[in-house]
Amino acid sequence: MLICEDGRTVGSLSAGCIEDEVALCAGEVLRNGVATTMSFDTRRRFGCNGKIDIFIEQVAENFLVDLAEHLNVRRSCYAMTTYEGSSVVGDDVVVPWEANGFPDRSFVQEIHPPIRLLIFGEGPDSAPLHRLCELLGWQAMEIVDPHALTTEADQWTAAIVKSHNYGRDFVALQKLLPLNLPYVGLIGPRKRRDQLMNDLLDLRVTINAGFFSPAGLDLSAESPEEIALAIISEIQRVFAKGSGHSLRERKMSIHGPPSVEASKCQTSAP
Repeated sequence: MLICEDGRTVGSLSAGCIEDEVALCAGEVLRNGVATTMSFDTRRRFGCNGKIDIFIEQVAENFLVDLAEHLNVRRSCYAMTTYEGSSVVGDDVVVPWEANGFPDRSFVQEIHPPIRLLIFGEGPDSAPLHRLCELLGWQAMEIVDPHALTTEADQWTAAIVKSHNYGRDFVALQKLLPLNLPYVGLIGPRKRRDQLMNDLLDLRVTINAGFFSPAGLDLSAESPEEIALAIISEIQRVFAKGSGHSLRERKMSIHGPPSVEASKCQTSAP
């Protein structure tokens, strides 16, 4: 959660129960520059049956500059926080996830670029996709002509193909599937999908596991807004590696520890 000197805030730490008190304390931290910790027993005050410790620090200007430099070139990075301050390191550094026992050791958080959604095709069903992307902080790009695709894809890029024109959908998939994106969705019935897949296979285009058609989770969606919700939810599930099941069926904590795979960075530490 970012708290500015004029009182503006970005982000949150709870459902709104503790933010005002944290902001008041943060004002004092901004004035004296001394980091502090606040503790809340949510069992007694808020009924959340837990405890939360909030570390408040005055963030250095170079921290935000370094963070912006990584995100502007769509490169993941890590924020490492200690009582002495926070710093940003690149994703080419071995990060000790086991050190997340703050305050005894560094607290490590992975920060990745916003998901970028390439929308192939126009029409009234594009508007709710754009609105949901804006709400989530994703970047939506509408591409009418698949031949005009010039955007360089990365591991945080997804695509939805919905021109409702067989030829344009075929060209879009022919360009997208070789990129091995985590998510490429196609809107339309299964019969049409099968025809497209057969024609693509004839051209030796590989259909990988990131291809989803019909696109979207099974939400019994009918309206453009409901269909957009189903598609965006499926994209979120893929990128966040969620199950898509109801949380009441989950046997473990909702917010589990980082996966082992997330910590397997390849080069040496600084």
